Amino acid sequence: MVDVSKYRNMLLARQKELNARLHEIEEELESHSSKDWEELAVEREEDEVLEGLGSSGQDELVKIEAALARVDEGEFGFCVTCGTEIQSERLDVVPHTPFCRDCAAKHA
Repeated sequence: MVDVSKYRNMLLARQKELNARLHEIEEELESHSSKDWEELAVEREEDEVLEGLGSSGQDELVKIEAALARVDEGEFGFCVTCGTEIQSERLDVVPHTPFCRDCAAKHA
């Protein structure tokens, strides 16, 4: 049986970390105000990287929120596709996963 409280704490900690990181990215994106064309070009390249990081962070937050909803509904730790219990080794690596190993391979 999966220790739901352990994974809930992991999910909440990661959620807090991502929210802080996304806030930093947002502040960085808003701080650029160079008038030099070369500096603007470099800042724009950096902005693209930051936007990519922000996008992947937002995607992960959505998955974390879905996992926390499964915790609240008593469905956490079970594959949303086939209903089998997700191995704790998998949850240790990807605590927000909604899939067992076999179903995740089918969705990849």
